[in-house]
Parts: sequence; C-alpha cells; structure tokens
Amino acid sequence: MFAAPDHPREHRMPILSLRYDLRRAPFGATTSADLVATALDQCAWADRLGFATVVLSEHHGSPDGYLPSPLVFGAAIAARTQHLRLVIAALIAPLHDPIRLAEDIAVLDVVSGGRVIPVVSGGYVESEFRAFGKRLSDRARVMEGIVPWLERAWTGEPFEHNGTTVRVMPRPVQQPRPPIFMGGGSEAAARRAARHADHFIPTVPEFYPFYREERVKLGKPDPGPLPRTSGNFLYLAEDPDAAWQRIAPYAMHEMNAYGQWLAEAGATGPYQPIRDADALRATGQYAVMTPDELIETARDMGGFDSILFHPLMGGMEPELSWASLRLFEAKVLPALRARAN
Repeated sequence: MFAAPDHPREHRMPILSLRYDLRRAPFGATTSADLVATALDQCAWADRLGFATVVLSEHHGSPDGYLPSPLVFGAAIAARTQHLRLVIAALIAPLHDPIRLAEDIAVLDVVSGGRVIPVVSGGYVESEFRAFGKRLSDRARVMEGIVPWLERAWTGEPFEHNGTTVRVMPRPVQQPRPPIFMGGGSEAAARRAARHADHFIPTVPEFYPFYREERVKLGKPDPGPLPRTSGNFLYLAEDPDAAWQRIAPYAMHEMNAYGQWLAEAGATGPYQPIRDADALRATGQYAVMTPDELIETARDMGGFDSILFHPLMGGMEPELSWASLRLFEAKVLPALRARAN
C-alpha cells in the first residue's frame, strides 16, 4: 500500500503489512467480536515475524460494521505488539474535532511507544458528513489547515484556537511530531500533500505524479516514483481456483460496497459496482496466488515496495484467513529472507 519514508532503500526485502477495516458481509457467520479477536491475534503473529505496519481504516454508519474508531482499535493492537507501526489510513479529518483528533493521536503514540503514522484524508461519503453535521464543501478548507494545526498542537505549548487558548497534552513520543501522511483522489489533494505532508497515498496511481511534481517545484526532495505493491488484497493457496470460490463472495461484497460509495460521490478509486465474480477476478484486484507465484512477484521488489495482506477482507472466516497467512509463513517468508541476506 505504501512505504514508510524511513525504511532503508538498501534493504531488498519488501515491507510486509496487514490491513483491517472489520467489514462483515451480511451472509457471513463470523461476528464482529470474532473479527476483532482474530485481527489482534494476527497482529501479534505479524509482529513476531517482523511485519512493518498494520493499516487501520475509518468509515461511519456502514451497515456491515466498517471500523469507525481506528484509533481505539489501534490502542488494542499496540497492547498486543512491540514493533508493528500503526498506520491510520485514513483518518477522515473533516469529521473530527481537531483538538480531540490531536489528543487521541498523541495518546495512541504514547501508548504504542511512538509507532503511529496518521494518514489524514478529506473523505467522500456524504451520509457520513450529514451524520456528523458537516458539509462536504468544507473539506478543502479543513484539509488545507489540518497538518499545520497538528504540528502546532503537538508542540505542547498553548495557542489560540477559535478565540480561546488551548493546549494539547500529552505530547507524542515521536519528536518533533509523528509523520503525517495525506491520502486523496484528486490533483488538488496530491498538490496539497506536497505542500504540507510527509508522504502522499493516492487512491489511484495516476495522482501520484502531481504530488512528486509539486514537491520538486517547491524545492523539496524528490520522493521518487510510487513504490510498487502487491495490491490491496492478496491471498495465498496451493489451489487458487478452489480458494477463489470461497473468497469470491466476500470480494464481491467489498467491491460493491466501496463501488457504491464512490459512484454516489462521483469520486475516483479502484472500486466500482460489479455483478460477476469471474469478471471481478479478471480485474486482478483480488489476487489469489500460489506461494511460488508470490515469491516470483516479489523477486524484483525492494525495500520501498510492499506486500499487503487484507486477511479478514469482507469478514472472511478466521480459519480461511489464517490458512493464507500460515502458508506465507511456511513457504514464502523463508524465501524472502534468504534473498535479502
């Protein structure tokens, strides 16, 4: 999905990441409690194996239970891990009170010992904005000011906000502040990230060159090309065709749920409504590979590239989810480590 900017380029092994949004398709038998418990166990597993990051997403009011409180869930993960960085991607900044947002990120950074990377984004689902009494038309204004605001808040010093003096404490562990990434799906968002943020995560790759161009124009270091990834979903199986039959209903649910949001918003993204599971598989967005195929895919990956697992996509049963991860541990990870040494 992305590479943390402090990850050394000379390391040839790609970054290993997990992602969770805790969606639960209505036909699934797994409960939200099951998903949470499994995700925590998987994060502890990944931490032990040297995974670099876990990505936690945010949406509100979704009937499938999409995670609305990634900072709270991040604290639970922090308690079960020692090294895994907590990437909150994305925090929908216009829906948050800025004081509370700064406080909650700071507390999570303290709880985790300095492992938080917030990714702020403007959001795009109108129903969420209505639920919070917010307006989509305010997004640009909020996003233009949120990074400077957080920078000032995390100094720990008093400052003026809405006509009164405020102070955000405690300070984050990471100094002078945690890295602040921005996400987005427009040229304007890309150029805004170049002005204010430490990194940009585009919804589709086509927006990244605007970020890179604007950084160079502003005299900032060239961030280089967009790192390669394994995609937003990856599943390992010795028999990919058989595995796809079990995975397809969950993939269809995720694709259509995201696709409906994007279609209603007129927004750009990798998802669109689709009715046929074979057509969905043909898009390549839900990759099901053998261990040997992943090893071959990773052959040319370097230290800024990443392999991302979305293990509980759509609310997949824990045993189905674990089967892929265990296969990665047994057959792929040793090959990646041998190549890196």
